[in-house]
Amino acid sequence: MGIMAKHDLPRQAYAPTLNVFSQNPFMIMTRNFYPEYHDYLTRILTSSVYDVAVETPLDFAANLSRRLNNTVYLKREDLQPVFSFKIRGAYNKMSKLPENALQKGVITASAGNHAQGVALSAQKLGCTATIVMPETTPQIKVDAVKARGGKVVLAGVSYNDAYDHAMKLAAQSGLTYIAPFDDPDVIAGQGTVGMEIVRQHAKPIHAVFVPIGGGGLAAGVAAFIKQVRPEIKVIGVQTNDSCAMKVSIAAGERVALKDVGLFTDGTAVKLVGEETFRLCRDLLDDIITVDTDAVCGALKDVFDDTRSICEPSGALALAGLKAYVARNGVRDETLMAITSGANMNFHRLRHVSERSELGEGNEAIFAVSIPERAGSFRHFINVLASRNITEFNYRYGDDDVAHIFVGIQTSGSHDSNNIASDFQAAQIPYIDLSNDEMAKVHLRYMVGGRNPKVQNERLMSFEFPERPQALAQFLNQMQGDWNITLFHYRNHGADYGRVLVGIDVPESDSAAFDAFLDNLGYAYEEQTDNAAYRLFLAA
Repeated sequence: MGIMAKHDLPRQAYAPTLNVFSQNPFMIMTRNFYPEYHDYLTRILTSSVYDVAVETPLDFAANLSRRLNNTVYLKREDLQPVFSFKIRGAYNKMSKLPENALQKGVITASAGNHAQGVALSAQKLGCTATIVMPETTPQIKVDAVKARGGKVVLAGVSYNDAYDHAMKLAAQSGLTYIAPFDDPDVIAGQGTVGMEIVRQHAKPIHAVFVPIGGGGLAAGVAAFIKQVRPEIKVIGVQTNDSCAMKVSIAAGERVALKDVGLFTDGTAVKLVGEETFRLCRDLLDDIITVDTDAVCGALKDVFDDTRSICEPSGALALAGLKAYVARNGVRDETLMAITSGANMNFHRLRHVSERSELGEGNEAIFAVSIPERAGSFRHFINVLASRNITEFNYRYGDDDVAHIFVGIQTSGSHDSNNIASDFQAAQIPYIDLSNDEMAKVHLRYMVGGRNPKVQNERLMSFEFPERPQALAQFLNQMQGDWNITLFHYRNHGADYGRVLVGIDVPESDSAAFDAFLDNLGYAYEEQTDNAAYRLFLAA
């Protein structure tokens, strides 16, 4: 997963040059390391953020430190007035605008934390703020922006639609557009997070982990740390289904992703900024990718240590920290993760709770096959011995073989291999579904339904923006020339809906059906060959 490692430099001599805060001066290094970025050091040191932002604490995570055999700190940006670091960059940019620009007002496109940062900054500076948000934006976020005095304009169904509309309004009205990440003043404002980390912890630091969406926070933090403490690794973290920065750096140029995963919606960016790409390419030591379960596990870790609830992207850096420790066998080092935000929809917590045990490696899910005869269940339970069963799904469907969907409590991710060995020794056929997204989201709620009359079923999973009537609109779009044979939808309290659909498609219609999917306008993935589907649902 590593892509670069160029900053393993010895600690150099420090020389006092500037007091960042009058009550606590710190030292700035004098050297010629990436001189083209020296202007960012000045920008960050002179940023205007503390009129609205607060210096957030660096909290020691006692439970995590003990478990990971390292000293772990959380940089608590979730404690900002708008519950996100975004206020720093937005205010720094807006505070530097000329008076005539402020009088006209500002505009931005955002469905989340940047919108609230711009609205609060405008309130503080006494100017108007127009926030263009997708029509799919949950009402709680719209209300939060309005409460800060922002004028909300709803346009389109995606961020890109909202951005296009915002740029059109800016051209027509003369409003100044406030970019969410790709602007030097915004990047410098976010860089004050790195400045605080260095000032708050003068002792050696092995690595700082930063979530990456468009790249503003990672670019700003790296621009500061690599100028003053180059021995500290700065490691970006993305989800494996929303990793535009990692893909772009690997390609040597910015790459636009066709689709992005929406679970960590705060970092769901298809194309990173030009300036943030340049900085991250040159200054980051690595980019680590993690999955949904790892993020859910990190959310639980933050709660266990702080009794606070982050949003998924807010726990992303910690998920990367844990993956880094597991991958590299790091021990007895000081590691820091930036908890970047806490704008969490409460109803998403049920989904997080379900997935966190898998993310922590405390649960494994299997499909097992046993003979359909008396005594088979008892034998299966005895193979599990004293292990706790967390879930058990079964329905009669075959005279010879019984297929069971079972969740089993484990003592860590390695323990699922021990369970598999026990199944092998007992000659019980099994499939480990712990990493099967379709099984975890849909199939576990559907075990036991088969229809032998359906011979040409194709199974598709879809994602669509969640809003009132969204499911009805999706179904209307799905009304083609083929019969729907299976359907599962569950509201996860997120900004997007996830649906599993079976469709009866004669082989002669395959090409027409593929064209229909491509023109449908929803992100999709075919699941017809999924092993769990074949065991539990296929005809």
